[in-house]
Order: sequence, then C-alpha cells, then structure tokens
Amino acid sequence: MDESRIDRQFDFIREIDKEKLIQRQTYLNNAVRKENDAEHAWHAAIMTVLLSEYANENIDVLKTVTMLLIHDIVEIDAGDTYAYDKEAAATQSERENKAAERIFGLLPADQGETLKSLWKEFERGESREAKFAHTIDNIQPTMLNAATDGKAWAEHGIKLSQILERNKNTADGSQSLWDYTKNNFIMPNLEKGRIKDE
Repeated sequence: MDESRIDRQFDFIREIDKEKLIQRQTYLNNAVRKENDAEHAWHAAIMTVLLSEYANENIDVLKTVTMLLIHDIVEIDAGDTYAYDKEAAATQSERENKAAERIFGLLPADQGETLKSLWKEFERGESREAKFAHTIDNIQPTMLNAATDGKAWAEHGIKLSQILERNKNTADGSQSLWDYTKNNFIMPNLEKGRIKDE
C-alpha cells in the first residue's frame, strides 16, 4: 500500500466533511430547518438513481451520480450562492474555480484531475450526464419548496419569472421531469400566492 496516496485520499475525505456545514436556502421537507450541501448532494444522487429512466438521452448513471455528489464541494471555500442572488452570482465562477483547485488538489494527482474534470463537465452543462445532473440539481430544491408550501419562495418574494429563468435549461436533461415539476410543484404554488405573479 502506498501510504502517501492513502494519506492524501483521507485528507480529502476529511476536508469534504465540511460540506455538511454549508447551509442552503431550501428547507427540509418538514420545514423545521434548512438543508445543507451534503444533504442536497445525497438527495440528488438518490433521485438520479430513481429517475434516470426519464432522461432525454441514455446516461451513465454512476457518472451522473458522481457528478452530483461532488458538484457543490467547492462551496466549502466559495460558500453557497443562492439561486436568485445576482450580486453573488457575479463572482461565483471565480470563487468556485479557485476552490476547485485547492480542494481537488488535496487528492493524488490522478484522482484529483478526474474529479476536477468531472466538476468542470458539470459546470459546462453540455454532456448528456451534465444536462441530467442540472435537471436534478434544479428540481430537487423545487420539490422541497413545494413540499413546504412554498416557504422559502414566499420568504424571498420569488417571482414566477425568476423561477422560469433559473430553470430555462432544466428540460435539456429531462423534458418529462421538467413538465412534472412545473405542473406539480411550481404552478400550484403560483395559484396559492406563494410564488409572486408578474
């Protein structure tokens, strides 16, 4: 066994435990508290295993799951950028790229480059797997917002136009899941006034 290799792997494994401390703006299903990044990644990974049959194209499920498990690791350094925070979004890419270099750099070079490359593929959103990963990444908080009677949407005064803009590419990974999300999670909350109409 290469002790220096396994030491670096455990350094990374300990470091990513910090993802559990990154709070998101989405409430858990019971609305008692907000989820953290690790909970979001786990939930998205399980959703991919269960819902991959609805992808627009055949996808490599393990690759997509891995993508979702690592996609927010950079927020350990960069912090969570709320989906509707335009000011924070302006510096998001720079903050996250810097974080990716440091965090994935903890791993042995081969693994670090593999995960960083997969993270970059997710960020570009062009491959079949990245498109589906983005679909899941977008519908997971939408589902939880709906489950809490639109609590976070109402707190932030979110408008339908903002949600539609945020989800402009969600159907690229799965038209079926986007249609379901819109009809079952978004529109009922618009009708209840939890999402603001224009």
